Amino acid sequence: MKFIDEARIEVIAGDGGNGCASFLREKFRPFGGPDGGDGGKGGSIWAVADRNINTLVDFRYSKTHHGRHGEPGRGSDCYGKGADDVYLRMPVGTLIIDNVNGEIIADLTEHGQTELLAKGGEGGWGNIHFKTSTNRAPRQKTEGKEGERRELRLELKVLADVGLLGMPNAGKSTFITAVSNAKPKIADYPFTTLHPNLGVVRVSHEKSFVIADIPGLIEGAAEGAGLGHQFLRHLARTGLLLHIVDLAPFEDTIDPVKEAKALIKELEKYDEDLLNKPRWLVLNKLDVVPEEERKKRVKDFIKKMAWKGPVFEISALNREGCQELINAIYLHLEEKRAQDVRVDETMQMTEEARGIVSIDPDDPRFKILED
Repeated sequence: MKFIDEARIEVIAGDGGNGCASFLREKFRPFGGPDGGDGGKGGSIWAVADRNINTLVDFRYSKTHHGRHGEPGRGSDCYGKGADDVYLRMPVGTLIIDNVNGEIIADLTEHGQTELLAKGGEGGWGNIHFKTSTNRAPRQKTEGKEGERRELRLELKVLADVGLLGMPNAGKSTFITAVSNAKPKIADYPFTTLHPNLGVVRVSHEKSFVIADIPGLIEGAAEGAGLGHQFLRHLARTGLLLHIVDLAPFEDTIDPVKEAKALIKELEKYDEDLLNKPRWLVLNKLDVVPEEERKKRVKDFIKKMAWKGPVFEISALNREGCQELINAIYLHLEEKRAQDVRVDETMQMTEEARGIVSIDPDDPRFKILED
């Protein structure tokens, strides 16, 4: 299936049915009074997050989605039937944006999450609602309201704990294949990865995390060069970035330090928040470097980069050093989750404390405190 991570659609909710102006005419009841029913509501359009879908390809070819109109009201107190709502199934991780004003309508982050995209119109009132003691034969009725109409932009941001960064042929696809269940295309030429790949890394039977691989970045990516800039949005939700560096490039003219610095500059141009995410340096393809040269090459690289963060030395091809990296990643993610829980609990306690302190001066409890 072709991977599509962006689409533009139009959603048009159904109109409400018109109310009815009618009067009861039965044998022995010549002045039965108004009996016009209300119109039915129009069908609304909803978005539903579905973890079984991993691309927006369905919305690339089906751009307009209509809700049905409500039925009009009828006599004999018959109300019009409301139209059924329309549910659009979208991948988990889809960001829904109003294409006109840029407002974020919904962010689908959990399976089964349901969000309203366009509300159906309310049905009109029949003349039965306008009957009063002084107006016993009302002829008023109201028309159904129009349903909402919106132009939307859908952006898919894959949900992953860890994101892989690197130049083309840095070994990202080999790494994600070595540590997870993902099976991306691997070849000895640049840009073999044409769309993001997700893999589940199993640390143990009950411990795992999700890793995302995007196409390699090149210098000028923020201005549109190469492929990776199109998919940088997929790293926005990750909690940790792994900057994979090819420490043994095929060509002697390629400088790993220069390439690594160029990639960091591209991140800075694209998004400051992405640049400030926790980022680890992963030096790959050490199996190609003679063993007696490894320490010196790694030391020189770190010195030229002026790198002060975590550094891992691996060979994705033979999985050397990969298990240690996986264990470190899992511990980092667990600490981050525990920290987030503590922050949430602190904020909740703060809000509760504010609720206790902010007492109304006229409250009897406040008088007791004063005494």
